[in-house]
Amino acid sequence: MAKAVIWMMQGGTVSDDLLLRSVADGGVVVLSGAGLSTESGIPDYRGPTGLLRHAQPMTYQAFAASAEARQRYWARSHAGWRQIAKARPNSGHEAVAELARRGLVSAVITQNVDGLHQAAGSRQVVELHGGLDRVRCLSCGERSCRLALDHRLRAANERWEAAAESINPDGDAELADELVTRFRVVDCLDCGGILKPDVIFFGENVPRDRVAKCFGLTEAASLLLVLGSSLTVQSGYRFVRRANALGIPVAIINQGPTRGDAEAVLTLDAPLGSALSGLVGALPQPIP
Repeated sequence: MAKAVIWMMQGGTVSDDLLLRSVADGGVVVLSGAGLSTESGIPDYRGPTGLLRHAQPMTYQAFAASAEARQRYWARSHAGWRQIAKARPNSGHEAVAELARRGLVSAVITQNVDGLHQAAGSRQVVELHGGLDRVRCLSCGERSCRLALDHRLRAANERWEAAAESINPDGDAELADELVTRFRVVDCLDCGGILKPDVIFFGENVPRDRVAKCFGLTEAASLLLVLGSSLTVQSGYRFVRRANALGIPVAIINQGPTRGDAEAVLTLDAPLGSALSGLVGALPQPIP
């Protein structure tokens, strides 16, 4: 299949029918990244909004080894999670959910931890890097609701108030050191162990069974559609490589170049919301 670069016509309609034909045939597996959520107010790491930030994300090694690092993380996350929790799906998430309702998208593999695909109505979603709405104990493995932890942290820090100056995609907010050092961390109610958000930190491996499931979905796809990911991290890029090796076409919609552009049959540099809404609008209407 020849490589194509497509553009959006006035009114948000896809001008090249290669993507339309590929999506209309069904069997699409979506691989989404942080760029899909920027229109919901959640910044990305490497796209246009990410270029404005310089903070380094927390690593698993630092979090597990240092009480000071955990205090820093939970103080910043406690402030930033409120913005993540109130975020709502944008037109891009809604378009993906609509494609799934029409039976054209069979599954979503998301690198995002914000839960917005599910909030938009997508059901077959694999959270490759976990979800911020859950918490896991590093000692006993017990998982619990992030909202319950939020209530506990509020109770332990009654006089602690912080407004996030800026926020990262994982909910990590920029805070003054004085606010961080006054923050009290709470431990697991069951065993007193260290609590960690149920997400994959930098330096931490995605569980093997989750990776295997994503490989299986990729191998069964008719099209791997990458949305809002620069594919810089091997965690997501490996699925593009697997699809390419098997001759499964890869299409990419992203703002800016990606690591997988050379392996894609089609690329589109455009805002995700308008691009995906245009795609849905250009597809034939389903028969009632």
